[in-house]
Amino acid sequence: MFALKFRPKTLDEICGQKDIVEIFKKFIANQKIPHSIFYGLAGCGKTSFARVVAGAMSYDFYEFDGGNLKIDEFRKILKNYENALNKPLFFIDEIHRLSKTQQEALLIPMENYKAIIIGASTENPYFTLSSGIRSRSMLFEFKPLNSVDFEKLLKRVSDEVEFQIDDDAKEYLFKSSGGDARSFLNLLEFVLNLSPDITLENLKILRANAVSEGVSEDDTHYRLASAFIKSMRGSDENASIYYLARLIDAGESADFIARRMVIFASEDVGNANPNALNLATNTMLAISKIGYPEARIILAQCAVYLACSPKSNSSYKAINEALKYVKNEPPLKIPPYLINTSPEAKDYLYPHSFGGWVEQKYLAKPLKFYESNGIGFEKTLEEWLIKIKKKV
Repeated sequence: MFALKFRPKTLDEICGQKDIVEIFKKFIANQKIPHSIFYGLAGCGKTSFARVVAGAMSYDFYEFDGGNLKIDEFRKILKNYENALNKPLFFIDEIHRLSKTQQEALLIPMENYKAIIIGASTENPYFTLSSGIRSRSMLFEFKPLNSVDFEKLLKRVSDEVEFQIDDDAKEYLFKSSGGDARSFLNLLEFVLNLSPDITLENLKILRANAVSEGVSEDDTHYRLASAFIKSMRGSDENASIYYLARLIDAGESADFIARRMVIFASEDVGNANPNALNLATNTMLAISKIGYPEARIILAQCAVYLACSPKSNSSYKAINEALKYVKNEPPLKIPPYLINTSPEAKDYLYPHSFGGWVEQKYLAKPLKFYESNGIGFEKTLEEWLIKIKKKV
């Protein structure tokens, strides 16, 4: 199998992940490897990378599947290394599938470095792993392979296997693999079973649908995401759906799209329509349970709602201005009657004792960060404030 035959044996043979390769070269030179979480799409080299690191450090390599890891087996192996000079490297594929109890069982071995733990995940570890695991690990995002990476891999194969391939067939081979080295090697292996002369026709027989433009190229990924956000901000529901379809067709993960919409709901819609944040957050929750193809429907509903909602960035601008002030100005003294442990706390005016509002200073000096745009529900909030403070 090509996927095994051409698996990299050294860091220099790894295709893609240039920055991570350079970092680990320094780790290996210093003979100190951190616990690590490798996350990214399937086929971008996470398992191979861990194997290479284990080999370079002369660590014994143990591979586990997060879906059926037995902690007793893990502990038994660890016990065998109690008096050993060498360390084992435990590689846990799909580490996000570990239960909370299983994750907690890793914490002590990670803390005392009795073993090196490297986990791989196709999910974002910030959402799927415990804070204990994350705080003890370095997190590295593996990017899908691009055409330059595939060219390097193709050269490795051509050094050992004789074949011919024209430019059209090569382009299809690269793009239809969607940034996945395993998919690339599998297609290449089986098309060579048909003929050493690789043609576009034979490739399409084996893989009828190419990932059109793909998200393996960073510029495409960010251009599509940018166009999607700007279309929703511009209240163009049709353009929003078009770019959403482009992202989905290019293989973008549903969770990435949903997270962008949650941010948009607060940054660009804000209190002009507070329900936008509720819908976007529920969208993110729903697609975590429901994958493609049905997730496209949930994403589309949310995108249309956000595009059609009134827009205001008042809260976004307010927190930016407040942070700027906090960073550049000396801190204001908190009025003592606002501090529960202060003797002056007795002077605090409890608003509920005054019908819901009473005039009282909350800042040592007057500051203004928030400026309502008066759009949508923000106008209602303004009216509420006026009524609360009995100015009408």
